[in-house]
Amino acid sequence: MKFDAAGAQALMEITYRPELVFVRGSGSWLEDHAGKRYLDMIQGWAVNALGHSPKVLVEAISAQAGKLINPSPAFYNEPAMQLAKRITDHSCFDRVFFANSGAEANEGAIKLARKWGQLHRGGAHKIITFEHSFHGRTLATMSASGKAGWDSIFAPQVDGFHKAKLNDIDSVRRLVDKDTVAIMLEPVQGEGGVIPASFEFMQQLRALCDQENLLLIVDEIQTGMGRTGILFAYQHCNIEPDIMTLGKGIGGGVPLSALCAKEEVSVFQHGDQGGTYNGNPLVAAAGVAVFDTLLQPGFFDEVKARSVALSEGLRHLSDKWGLAGERGLGLLRVLKLDQEDAAAIVETARNLEPHGLLLNAARPNLLRFMPALNLSQEDLQQTLALLDEVLAQHRGG
Repeated sequence: MKFDAAGAQALMEITYRPELVFVRGSGSWLEDHAGKRYLDMIQGWAVNALGHSPKVLVEAISAQAGKLINPSPAFYNEPAMQLAKRITDHSCFDRVFFANSGAEANEGAIKLARKWGQLHRGGAHKIITFEHSFHGRTLATMSASGKAGWDSIFAPQVDGFHKAKLNDIDSVRRLVDKDTVAIMLEPVQGEGGVIPASFEFMQQLRALCDQENLLLIVDEIQTGMGRTGILFAYQHCNIEPDIMTLGKGIGGGVPLSALCAKEEVSVFQHGDQGGTYNGNPLVAAAGVAVFDTLLQPGFFDEVKARSVALSEGLRHLSDKWGLAGERGLGLLRVLKLDQEDAAAIVETARNLEPHGLLLNAARPNLLRFMPALNLSQEDLQQTLALLDEVLAQHRGG
């Protein structure tokens, strides 16, 4: 197979892409059109919770495709009900709305909070979010995000989002007024550089919301579904949010997300929310397969063990090459560089022979790791060895 330049040209230009085409994947490995294999520490940006094309997911999708793909969201379907019940049984939430992407789930959370504000807080609509946060690429979720420069790309922004500083409760308190309806945050800011909200800060937000009659919304698009070593990251903090959004790992690779809410917050009326493909049985069956795999005995013990091993391995490389350390929660981590050459390191890693290594430059000085939750110890050790080789090229070892 050759690289199809004409086919590439037909795709809209929205990001830099190297001239390679991935044609198959298995577990933590991808293979391109020339037969070269790559260890994948990106996994579709934390999407492939069980790696590439896991047998359990392939079988679930194949079986469901042979029975029913989309009867319309105007009717119940069995996989959607099964997945919703699994989520409510293993969380503090009572109701689930399925969507297609994290941004769509977050858009739904914003709408739900504003509807609740109309009914219970005299029309309050403002939502406090955080500097460096990332909630999606719709107009509303871009406005909610605290990513630098996003306030002008598609101006004017959607009004009603005010930015506080993560882990600074006073900065949040100063923004609360009579028009505030909710506080929304990622338990770990992924795109912002893998910056965890402290457990104490999460508890302070819950207390503030209780005091001021506000909703607490956790965006667990990247942290949910086991990424932090527990099913949902909010569970680390011994709190109960009012609304949670899920995406990425919930479908294991297929487009699936969820808006979850407590009963008293589930105030949508008929016609307020919907979507042509939402909760279709094909993707819901994939979600059930992922969920049941995560709940298998010992699964999270293995996630925690790999998290510790990855953290220790990155710390060792940081010490060896005089870098700035590492941080993260579970299998969402970054290696902090001493220079702003993350993009160059990503390219060098991809071009390694005979096997490449796929990394993400979350910031000019940060390398982000989002491996499959069932990453093997062997693949983890090979990842660290390849990264050591790359750093030797860039640090003159």
